[in-house]
Amino acid sequence: MLTSFFAAALMLQAAPTQTTVLSQENRALLRCAAAFAIVANGQANSDAAARQWPDLSTRGREFFVLTMAQLMDASGLDRAGITQLASDEAQALIANDEVHKIMPTCLLMLESSGV
Repeated sequence: MLTSFFAAALMLQAAPTQTTVLSQENRALLRCAAAFAIVANGQANSDAAARQWPDLSTRGREFFVLTMAQLMDASGLDRAGITQLASDEAQALIANDEVHKIMPTCLLMLESSGV
């Protein structure tokens, strides 16, 4: 389940390493994967704001997993490094209250991904 995968990802803390530079496209994929994980977690916990979006328990999880694999290949980071990037992105989205602002664009990205 996306919630348990994302929760495990948040618990892993990679040692600080060099700053990873992602392409603009990969940065957008990372942001949307993190947003889907946040919304899916909210949906699983009956959060009214999260429930306004389509169910992301299956497609959101698949997008997240595929994105993390793609980012590992593109960046050369290992699982711990990618997990840290996803965790940092999720924390930033929550701190800046951006999740619901980017969801419409992320849903378009999900549709175009074929997932």
